[in-house]
Amino acid sequence: MAHVRPNDARLRRMRDWSLMKPIARPTTDAAPDAALDMGWGRLVFAQTFSSPAELAAAMGEEGPDRRDIAVYVRDPHVVLAQSPQELFLDPSETYRLDLAIYRPSRRQARGFFIRRLCSRADAEAVNDIYVARGMVPVPPDFFWSQRDSRIITVYVAEDEVTGEILGSVTGVDHARAFGDPEKGSSLWCLAVAPQAAQPRIGEMLVRRLANFMKARGSAHLDLSVLHDNGSAITLYEKLGFTRVPYFAIKRKNPINEQLFIGPEPDPDFNPYARLIIDEARRRGIHTEAIDAPGGFFVLSHGGRSVRCRESLSEFTSAVAMSICDDKAATRRVVEAAGVSVPAQIAADDRPAVESFLARHGRVVVKPARGEQGRGVFIDLHDIEDVHAAIDAAGQISTPVIVEEFVEGEDLRLVVIDYRVVAAAVRRPAQIVGDGVSSARQLIDVQSRRRSVATGGESKIPFDAETERCLADCNLTLTDTPEKGQIVPVRKTANLHTGGTIHDVTDEAHPVLIQAAIDAARAIVIPVTGIDLMVKSPREPVYRFIEANERPGLANHEPRPTAERFLDLLFPMSAAKAVRGARAKGAA
Repeated sequence: MAHVRPNDARLRRMRDWSLMKPIARPTTDAAPDAALDMGWGRLVFAQTFSSPAELAAAMGEEGPDRRDIAVYVRDPHVVLAQSPQELFLDPSETYRLDLAIYRPSRRQARGFFIRRLCSRADAEAVNDIYVARGMVPVPPDFFWSQRDSRIITVYVAEDEVTGEILGSVTGVDHARAFGDPEKGSSLWCLAVAPQAAQPRIGEMLVRRLANFMKARGSAHLDLSVLHDNGSAITLYEKLGFTRVPYFAIKRKNPINEQLFIGPEPDPDFNPYARLIIDEARRRGIHTEAIDAPGGFFVLSHGGRSVRCRESLSEFTSAVAMSICDDKAATRRVVEAAGVSVPAQIAADDRPAVESFLARHGRVVVKPARGEQGRGVFIDLHDIEDVHAAIDAAGQISTPVIVEEFVEGEDLRLVVIDYRVVAAAVRRPAQIVGDGVSSARQLIDVQSRRRSVATGGESKIPFDAETERCLADCNLTLTDTPEKGQIVPVRKTANLHTGGTIHDVTDEAHPVLIQAAIDAARAIVIPVTGIDLMVKSPREPVYRFIEANERPGLANHEPRPTAERFLDLLFPMSAAKAVRGARAKGAA
């Protein structure tokens, strides 16, 4: 993306504001008190309301679990004064693309194509992306009912090879919605799947919508973007959008909570600590930072204080931590409880290692102690590679383990209070060739996307393991993969090295659920991430890999991981219905 120097951007915005003409007041051709149902809530067109009081009253009609937005508000301070307890000024900026001077790009989408939403499966896939991006989902039937609408248009980006929906954008034609005398249009809900590997998906969705609205005769295309969403603003400015002085108002509800409760106690907390702290603040639990960069904080409620590091709390004993820290010890403990484990030996006896490799054919090398996938080498079948991996793993920690390689999918199950709260398949990072970009460029694009999606927690390293994976496909970092070619760039599915996560909580086989609970009980650990290698999450075949004493709960949204964690720490802070259900289950 092109980057705009701050001084240049500031000057351009001052110019845009000085040239901006007032919003036209409704004419006899415009529908009065116009509000358009978008599925996730209503777009309330403020310029069609005759008074601030009527606009405030309309916002008070917001339905449950919806997010209404009043746009083009002329006098936000006057509207807010009508209902200061319920309404707030949205901290977003409005940007406009002048379609009279907009010129389509000659650049073509690579690895995917843009089309109209046309099926219920499309709608469900778009909702999955919305949820992954923290957006309000839309009833699939609403999408389907609007498939032929001339007011609302939904585009999706589809993977050319897999057919997977990679992103979506929604457009609204104001002239058809309420007889807009300015003949405007607007863009909403631009979202790209966090695991999408192809570059420029968001840009191509915006361009397709702009082309469509221009062909329809719209004068401009507007959008609203949070003031601190720097990557999105950079994209929009690159495409020719300029800021205009229009405002939006929303209601104070749980969905909008982060926009009006103010900044969190310490912005240096990572997403894993922040998820828990945000849920604690919703419940009225006091939070105090100990060391934000390290993820340490104290939670206090009802006379009790609990020290935590992300999802690791005082409730986890030092003995349980030491068991999880030593992978060989973890394996022995869970095997004694009847959990299926892979064959394993220590790496200090080289003849024994060579015999082990000959017996199993493919092995995994990893340090007995370590986390975040550091020093782990997967699917080795050459003895020279095995010895090199042992030396590299030894730089992370000793002793080093050689383990039977088990082919399948990496399944993470989050166990809290000996109940499985979430289950997800983790897949290694991969890139998709576009026939133009080098492997290094594709990795860089995918790594930036993963970093944005995870608050900087996930990036694809440029290291020997990346080069080994490329070599397996007869590629180097400077080579250009063929268009549509899928190239794995890691063997491990660890999220910190660019892996992606795909929820399968509702599909996980009962045997896998029970294995995770049995492993947690054997270690006597109340909060853990149990990793299994499975043939399929829907089948009972598995092998235990390891237990993580500090699982990343934020990786499993929207599953209620933080909620269940705080239920464990502070049972009386849970909703009454939750406490009753848990008591009934325990009985």
